Formats: sequence, structure tokens, C-alpha cells
Amino acid sequence: MIPFDYQPRTRIVFGPDKIEALGDLAGELGARRAIVVSDPGIVAAGHTERGLASLRKAGIEAHLFDGVQENPTTDNVDAGMALAKRHQPELIVGLGGGSSMDCAKGINFIYTGGGKMQDYWGRGKATREMLPMIAVPTTAGTGSETQSFALISDAKTHVKMACGDPKASFRVAILDPVLTVSQPPSVTALTGIDAVAHALETYVTRVRNPVSLAFSREAWLLLSENFGRVLQSPDDLEARGAMQLGACFAGLAIENSMLGATHALANPLTARYGIVHGRAIGLMLPHVIRFNGAEFGHWYDDLLEGTGGSNGVASGGFEALADFVAALARNAGLPERLSDCGVERAKLSEMAAEAAKQWTGTFNPRRVGEVELLLLYEAAY
Repeated sequence: MIPFDYQPRTRIVFGPDKIEALGDLAGELGARRAIVVSDPGIVAAGHTERGLASLRKAGIEAHLFDGVQENPTTDNVDAGMALAKRHQPELIVGLGGGSSMDCAKGINFIYTGGGKMQDYWGRGKATREMLPMIAVPTTAGTGSETQSFALISDAKTHVKMACGDPKASFRVAILDPVLTVSQPPSVTALTGIDAVAHALETYVTRVRNPVSLAFSREAWLLLSENFGRVLQSPDDLEARGAMQLGACFAGLAIENSMLGATHALANPLTARYGIVHGRAIGLMLPHVIRFNGAEFGHWYDDLLEGTGGSNGVASGGFEALADFVAALARNAGLPERLSDCGVERAKLSEMAAEAAKQWTGTFNPRRVGEVELLLLYEAAY
């Protein structure tokens, strides 16, 4: 018997064109002034204006902060904080990919609690109630809409800080698959492989429990069956919706069981070489599956058998699963070797030391330290 404490904090509203309900949902939270956190790409696609129009139609004063970059930094949060101070919002909306949603959380931490982003590094550091927030994800990847953590990079050191608190959970997540159709193929690929990693890593963590396993299973079923479909048929709205739900459920799994060595290995690749998170995940995930499978292959077997074998993978166990994931990444156009990304072999030991300091690695089913993480880097080189 595995004990757990699960408290749903986010209302999930799913369906085509549900962004039109943003204003009404904001009104239900009692807000009359809001800031919308987005990025230039989403603004250019027209999605941000749809959200702003819905808020204004509901009589809510809405102001845009579009100074978000990929892998948001403390500088982005500080700039958004300056706008929040000017307009005194009662609600924050994160409209975009994981970067926009994480930046919205970061702004909320500082706006309501003061200090700087580094003060919230870790878990449970928010001492005051935070503003209500609504998430409108435009990608199917991070699952940030159902997580209480924000990943913010220190603008000076480039270290990714995981800042989490239950009070930082979105009150509402609007999942509108129409918003994901306009993604460039590269974004679909990078966010999709990240979501796949979330489903697989959460299923085998040390703190897995009945709640996290239920979300991980459903996420894997949706993602493994639809990732290839959205790559081949970008306008397939059913597949887009399945990917968005899968990413969301994987986010709920993370909230209840955390992640593992794949993410610990990915973060130094991003910090040191600027390798986009999804690309780093795709490089390392197959190797971590094989590493974990040597001791916990029966857990992967349970997942595959319980989800129909994922396109016939079940009979081959964790080795076949690793091959399947590698093929997904390859078919998505992602690189297969660290050497293809400009990573220097001489730096692998330094990165292993950095990876060993990552919090997510402590939840990996097999113990990982510098020695094991270096072996994984070398396997991917």
C-alpha cells in the first residue's frame, strides 16, 4: 500500500475554441484587471489577441507582457514584474508554451511575495497568498498548466531554478487544441518528445503512487499513439487534442511523482551549450530507459502491457521501448548523438557533476551520481 496526498487545484476546460471562454472564466474568479503573459511568436500567430479580446469583452481591463523568451530568465520575470507594478492586476494569464506559463508563475511569486526569483528556488517558499492565474497552453509539451513549479533560469549563471509552491498552481487551464495547429513542425517535435519523457519518467520514479501512475498511463497512451500522427498530419485536430490532453495528464503525473535522470541530464546541456530542452530530452531519454530497465524493467513492462503495447512494443520490453522512443525522436527530425550538437567529449565529466546536483535525479528509480550520469552521457555521445 502506497500512501499519497492528492488535492486537485486546477480546473481543466478542454475543447476547440475554448479560448473564447477566457473572459467569462476570469470573471468567475472575480478579476477586473489582468495581465497576459505571452511571447512574440504567439502574438504573431494571433492567439494572444484572441485571449485579450475575450477578456475585454467580459469587461476586464487587460494588459499584455510579451517579453518572454524560450527558457525564461530572471530578467524576463523582472520585466514582467515591472509591468505588473504599473497595472496592479487581480489576475495573471499565461498564454503560450511552457515558457509563458512559467514566466507568469515567476511574476506572481515576486509580485505577491516580494524579493527576487532566487528566493523561491525550491519548494514551499511562498509565504503569502498568490494572485489567481489561468493557463492557456498553445503547445502540447511541458504540462506546466497543471504543475505548481516554474522553471526559471538565472540570467547570470544560466542555472535552471525549479521554484514551486501549491499556491502557484493555475486555478484554470484552458486546453484549446486549435491553438496548437499553428505550431511549426520543430515546436511540435520538441514539445512532443518532452511530454513523452514526462509520461515515461513519472511512471518509474521512487515516489510513484496510484494517482501518478493513473495519469502516467493515460498520458503515455495518448502521446505514444498520436505523436507520429501530428507530425505527419499537422491539421489533425483529434490528434492535436489527444497530444494536448496527454501533455496535461503527464503534468499532473509530475505534480504527484516528479521526474528522473533524463531531466537531470538535459539541464546542463541547455545551460552549457544552449541545446533546446526538448532536443536534450530526446538525446538522453532512450539511454535512461535502458539504464533504468536493467533493474526496473518490470515497471516498463507493466506500462506497455496496460496501454495495449504501444504499437506492438510490449513484447520487447524496455529495450524495445527505448528503440521506439529513439525512433520517435528520429522521425521528428531530432539529433541522435551529443556529438551532433557540438558537445565536447572532454566536457562530459563536468556536465555529469552538474547533472548530479539536479533535484530531479534524486527521484530516479536507480541511484545516479556523477559516475552513472557520465556513463549515460558517454552512451549518448
